[in-house]
Amino acid sequence: MASHQELQVTVAGASIRYLKGGAGPALLALHSVEGNLGWLPLYDELARRFTVYAPTHPGFAGSDRPPWLESFFDLSRFYLWVMLELGLANGTLMGHFIGGWLAAEMAVMSPTVVERLVLIDAAGVRPRVGEITDIFLHGGDGARKLSFFDVKQVRDYELLFGRKPSPEEREAHIINREAAIRYCWKPYMHDPVLPELLPRLRATPTLMVWGREDRIAPLECAELYRAAIPSARVAVIDQCGHFPHLERPAEFTSALNTFLPP
Repeated sequence: MASHQELQVTVAGASIRYLKGGAGPALLALHSVEGNLGWLPLYDELARRFTVYAPTHPGFAGSDRPPWLESFFDLSRFYLWVMLELGLANGTLMGHFIGGWLAAEMAVMSPTVVERLVLIDAAGVRPRVGEITDIFLHGGDGARKLSFFDVKQVRDYELLFGRKPSPEEREAHIINREAAIRYCWKPYMHDPVLPELLPRLRATPTLMVWGREDRIAPLECAELYRAAIPSARVAVIDQCGHFPHLERPAEFTSALNTFLPP
């Protein structure tokens, strides 16, 4: 495992927790609704050529939320401020589900801060056929069951999702769920204006990585992103659900390696 630190930065009076490791150009890794899962094996791989920053979103367990921060639009603007406080003029933005949506919103707000964009089974655009699954309706256990093609493919499934949570972990799950509902409920998991703004990223190299069997964010979302971003391409991973970076790490890393600089 690559050496990494757990640090904090103060933004708008709020203490934001983040993990940092590696060396090289900046890569900001943005988590999804489950909260910060810690220093993942993927970050070890990326830390060989990037300085990886993995923050915990404001309002999720471990980070404060300024009282004025109420919407996903607020969250996107706030993260541009986070980058400023971290001393990051630009970098690669990579996010999973709502983290991918967040990366896309930041990119259309300020394209110059984004060297490359990696969207992993991202929310943010509304499918024309079908829908993004209501994970709040299904609850934590139900959403997890829908999230994987085969949990046996996930090396650390028991550690990350399968074991009985401690009281502290249960409290963190509640905090994370409340934060996700606050940011993503209305409209549910998308921004109606985002597809109109995505063509602004015509000069931003963009990669979408998607599990073909994703039952949370359908593959159509990847096609909608690709249609809207002139420079984008899609890597689809077979026999894989909503977490390709966890379920099919070798294939996921291979897709990244064809896109990111050596």
